[in-house]
Formats: sequence, structure tokens, C-alpha cells
Amino acid sequence: MIKVLIVEDSPVVREFLVHILGADPGIQVIGTATDGERAVEAAQRLRPDVVTMDIHMPGMDGIEATRRIMETCPVPIVVVSGSSDPREVATTFRAMETGAVAVLRRPAGIGHPDYEATTMDLVQTVKLMSEVKVVRRWPRRWSDAAAAPVAQAGVERAPARVRIVAIGASTGGPQVLQGILAELPKEFPLPILIVQHMTAGFTQGFVQWLAQSSSLPVHLAMHDELIRPGHVYVAPDEFQMKVARGGRIVLTQDAPENGLRPSVSCLFRSLAETYGGDAAAGLLTGMGRDGAEELRLLKDKGALTFAQDKDSSAVYGMPGEAVRLDAATLVLPSGKIAATLASLANNKK
Repeated sequence: MIKVLIVEDSPVVREFLVHILGADPGIQVIGTATDGERAVEAAQRLRPDVVTMDIHMPGMDGIEATRRIMETCPVPIVVVSGSSDPREVATTFRAMETGAVAVLRRPAGIGHPDYEATTMDLVQTVKLMSEVKVVRRWPRRWSDAAAAPVAQAGVERAPARVRIVAIGASTGGPQVLQGILAELPKEFPLPILIVQHMTAGFTQGFVQWLAQSSSLPVHLAMHDELIRPGHVYVAPDEFQMKVARGGRIVLTQDAPENGLRPSVSCLFRSLAETYGGDAAAGLLTGMGRDGAEELRLLKDKGALTFAQDKDSSAVYGMPGEAVRLDAATLVLPSGKIAATLASLANNKK
């Protein structure tokens, strides 16, 4: 039985979330809180397995409450947001900087066409997050790890001419991606393409949030856009992102792969076809196996490939599958990925 604390200032929304989560036989709602101060007290007293967190509350908001909980009684925190405005969503992602493990859209109301899908998403996320074991380390991870020297083994075996970087991520990926982009120097010469599995409607806000801490320009990818050196492109909702000859981005509405659109597998396969060994690609934390076989394809073509290691991954599904398939040239802790990419780029100038 997974014990859940629900934090939400709206009585109607609070009862709605209690109804959704309490209806699952594997979940027990052990308490609710109406503001940040009560949330911190309840988390310390009740010791839940998961907290669902509202952001905009009177008094102490959800970002500060997340910070306090992570400092005093670390527990997986899932932010449940009712806003689709990109600026509001970008603010919501700040909770991930303080230790939240996932951000979800509030489930659609009863009778809405998306009710079943969005409620299932919330229930499944809560269940998955209850198994996350590395939350305590996340607030310190980047400051601790970034100073470590870059392991050169593997980088020396990189392709002679790396022209592009591609990264795939899912659960736990946003904060890892933020750390990577924040650590890369503004002179980083390679374009970076990202597929991050995310609730539809949050990607534009995610891009704005990443841009706040990155010295590289971060964009929501557009169809037929020219891929520019030192720029970051994030796949938009409901499109498969590919790369085409001539260095352009192609967005299609091809069928989902591994149940996903955008899919890491789709991006990596097109990368292998277009750039072959002249690429670097990696898989970060996330559930499932999206992109793992295609990472092996890239490695076989001579590309530099990497996977996030188990200890620093919130969920070791995607990178773990890559390691199992021997698809990764390098297996790296999250805090060494940026330095490794920077070293790779410098070696190839």
C-alpha cells in the first residue's frame, strides 16, 4: 500500500485528487494539507511514500514547501499543476530544482474525454515515484559532482568528427537536463537535440525553464528549421522529431513508437541514418526502453554513446536497457555528462 499526502489549497481540487487516488486499491491517502506550512508538518508527522504538491498556495508556496520537505524528511514529490500557461509552467518546474521528481497536469474532470487517460497517468506516476530512492541526493548532485574530473576513457575513442549531440530522457530527466545545460560553456560548438517524455502542454514551459539557467539558446524545435551550432532544440508535443540531410529538423506526425510521440527511438534512428558515426547520443533516467536499441545502432555506426549510471538515475529503465544491450560507450553519473560533452567538443575543434 502506497501512502500519499495530498497538498492542495482548493477544496474542490483536493477532494477530486482524494477521490482519484483513493479509488486505487494500491494507494492510501493518509492526509491532506491546504498550504505549504501544513504540508511540511504533515510530511514530517505522517511520513508518506509520495506527496502530490500544489504550487500556488497562500503563505508558503509549493516550491518552498518542497524545499523544506526535502531538507527535513525527503520523500518523492509529484507536482500537480492546473496551469497550461508557459510562464506558469516554467515557474512550476522550479520545484524540480528543489527536489520534486515529476510534474503533471491536473487530471481532467469527470465526463471530460481525457478523464480516464489523465487520471491513469496520475495514478501510475504516483506508483512509480514511490519507488524512487535517490531523492535525497538531488538538491546537491550538481554542486557535488561537477567538480569531479572528467574520465577520459572512451572519449579518446570518440568519432573523429562529432557534429551533433542527441539526448533522450523520461522520468527524472528535466532536472538532469537542466544540470547538463547549465554546466556547458557558452562556447559549446555542437547543436543538441532533446526528446524529453512529458505531459502534453508542458513542453513550452519546460523550454523556458531550461533557458533560464543555460548559456546556450534553447528552442522548441520547428519543422524544416536549420540546426545551428551551439543551440538546443527540444521536441514539441505530439510530433516525432527527426534530422534530415542538410542539417535540418523534420517534425512529423508518424505513429507513436514505444507508445510515445515524440520518441527517442525515432530521433536516434534518423540520427544514425543522417550522421552515422559523426554524432554523440545518450540516454538519461527514465522508465521503459525507448531509444535503447537505436543507441546500439548508433554505437555500431561509430558514434559516441553514453548512458546515465544507476546511482544517479531516478528510474534506471532507459539507461539500464542501453547498458544491458551494450549500447553505451560510456556509463556516466549525471554530474559528469556535461564535462564529458565539453571535453569531447574541445577535442574535436
